[in-house]
Amino acid sequence: MKKKALFNWSSGKDSALALYKALQNPEIEIACLLTSVNQQHQRISMHGVRIELLQQQAESIGLPLEIMQIPEMPKMEVYENVMRKTLDKLKKQGVTHSIFGDIFLEDLRKYREDKLAEIGFEGVFPLWKIPTHEIIQEFISLGFKTIVVCVNERFLDKSFVGRVIDQNFINDLPENVDVCGENGEFHTFTFDGPIFSKPIDFEIGEVVYRKYEKPEKEDSSDTACNTSASDALDYGFWYCDLVRK
Repeated sequence: MKKKALFNWSSGKDSALALYKALQNPEIEIACLLTSVNQQHQRISMHGVRIELLQQQAESIGLPLEIMQIPEMPKMEVYENVMRKTLDKLKKQGVTHSIFGDIFLEDLRKYREDKLAEIGFEGVFPLWKIPTHEIIQEFISLGFKTIVVCVNERFLDKSFVGRVIDQNFINDLPENVDVCGENGEFHTFTFDGPIFSKPIDFEIGEVVYRKYEKPEKEDSSDTACNTSASDALDYGFWYCDLVRK
């Protein structure tokens, strides 16, 4: 009997490759894509991609899309309540597994698995512990195409946002940047590849800079965007807007 699963879809390259592998697994039936969206701006959380492009991706992939509306910089309690309600609903539809594109962040995986276990779900990680240089080469060789939509200025400058990931992009990355951006160095939007029935049509809009406000000291470890890097919010982000044609 197949495992009925939701797929945690970020719109980016790791999600795309993990979904490709999950779709090839005869033991898994994917019920839907699940994406968290910034309630205020109606864009994918952290990636900054417009919701209409997310919907185009789901249509081209051919899977139902479940959207979680999340407040900007939510408290962990708020985020977890929204997630629990969503998973409870999907559980009633027979979903028992949750698929992620995580690669090597141990703490994140443990957090996910602990929270899933509370409601009787299991996590699935198709890319887990595969070296990231192998992942990016496989991604490109399969014909996937992805564009960088967000960079953390701590690691990369403005020139990297809006670039399509190819061998030249990989060669230009500083040594301290993971080629898959697994430490949050950059985020992407995947617009073509073997999981899509047709490419996602868009044009590049403006590039904007945004710096997030630091939470109050007593709240610093209690936001859903919390990171182990104590100085993470000392840095801003460059975003490249993508506009549906």
